[in-house]
Amino acid sequence: MTVTTRLGLSALDSLPIANRPLVRPGEVRPGIVHLGLGAFHRAHQAVYTEAAVAASGGNWGIVGIAPRSREILDQLREQDRLYSVLTAGGPADEARAIGILAGLGHAAGDPYGVVAAIADPGIRIVSMTVTEKAYRILDDGHFRAQLTGHAPPVSVPALLARGLLARRAAGAGPLTVLCCDNLQNNGPRIRDMVTRALAVAGAELPDDVAFPATMVDRIVPATSADHRRRAALALGADDAVPVVAEPFTQWVIEDRFPGGRPDWAAAGAILTDDVTPWETLKLRALNAVHSALAYLGALAGLPLIADSLELPGMPELLRRFLADEVALTVTPPPGVTVSGYGETVLVRFANRELGHRNLQVAMDGTQKLPHRLLGTIHHLRDLGAHSPWAALFLAAWMRFARGYADSGATLPLDDPLAERIREALAAAPDTPDGVVGALLELFPPALAGDDVVRREVIRWYTSLERYGAAATVREAFA
Repeated sequence: MTVTTRLGLSALDSLPIANRPLVRPGEVRPGIVHLGLGAFHRAHQAVYTEAAVAASGGNWGIVGIAPRSREILDQLREQDRLYSVLTAGGPADEARAIGILAGLGHAAGDPYGVVAAIADPGIRIVSMTVTEKAYRILDDGHFRAQLTGHAPPVSVPALLARGLLARRAAGAGPLTVLCCDNLQNNGPRIRDMVTRALAVAGAELPDDVAFPATMVDRIVPATSADHRRRAALALGADDAVPVVAEPFTQWVIEDRFPGGRPDWAAAGAILTDDVTPWETLKLRALNAVHSALAYLGALAGLPLIADSLELPGMPELLRRFLADEVALTVTPPPGVTVSGYGETVLVRFANRELGHRNLQVAMDGTQKLPHRLLGTIHHLRDLGAHSPWAALFLAAWMRFARGYADSGATLPLDDPLAERIREALAAAPDTPDGVVGALLELFPPALAGDDVVRREVIRWYTSLERYGAAATVREAFA
């Protein structure tokens, strides 16, 4: 079957009712400027915001700002700012058009237009999904020129700082800056960035600007040609820019919005005074499990996270890790259990539609593991306990860092400390004791100096080296 109708305003009435947007473009005035028009925002915050407006009203249309590429802007304009979300991995494909985009902008091509949008009194929230690198303040003349008005403000810190200064000049009222990137403690981090950026511009942070913390979660794989075909069939119209997402979605938001906010709770978001319990649970359960599957699966020669989960013994190993170790170090939010959360994680990672590749998840281990895994180890040691399962996962990273799978196939080491890792391994004896000792030195001294942890990691590393990942997982409880 071929779908020939192109998604746009003229096509909406021909779509099944369940596939039509809850809000049509132009029905609500803008209240949010969002920096970053990538797939995650369009499958996550935009969906929540549209549902919130449909449920409780309010002028909370989103002005979506593309940082660099014009392609997404051109495609969305051709479709009257409409796009669709394909939910994949359930009993059947589901697709719905999203119409909450109330405007579009281009940071690289029209930075002053973005500043003007932020300064608009009708805008009460500036949100963003731009990845961690975009928040850096560089110590160079061009960056300072962006902040002081001597160059166009094309970076995220400059756009925010200049936008806040323009709001102050216009008397635009209170604003919330809402980071929706997957960064730990993201609200305070962005507040610090904006404060430093304003200081370079010779200004101070206004009192009526808030920076709530958030925790976001939805897996949004890259959209393939097959996804686009399936989205068209499920939607009933051809969409040039569909996004595909898993059925699961979660958004936890610190409830501090001096200028008001959409009724996100009506759309399923969790509004709270403290995001930290949710953030810690995600890091130590979901993210740690993700890394464990990636390293053990890559060593076993498996391409996908879903493949790794099918290794004999793997689900039970992960359940034991969650119950015996994570549950002892995490105080979950009210109404949530570590075991229940963990079962949700296992179901999500078994979804082959996500296409999560082990080698992709395995990247940047020295940056990820301190947050995902080492906190659990440290916490358990403080309690006088040990952490055999976390030690296995750490040993799997070390075997992965050697650069070859159990079959002898080459494994890429994509890590900011790759050169230091190679130097440490080259200088160490090629024995389990030597490898583990050398790589532990890359982490905090408390870990490297803990003989209990060292012995546990050496034991597992020896098993991985001798028998391979699949056999080690299968015999983990022997």
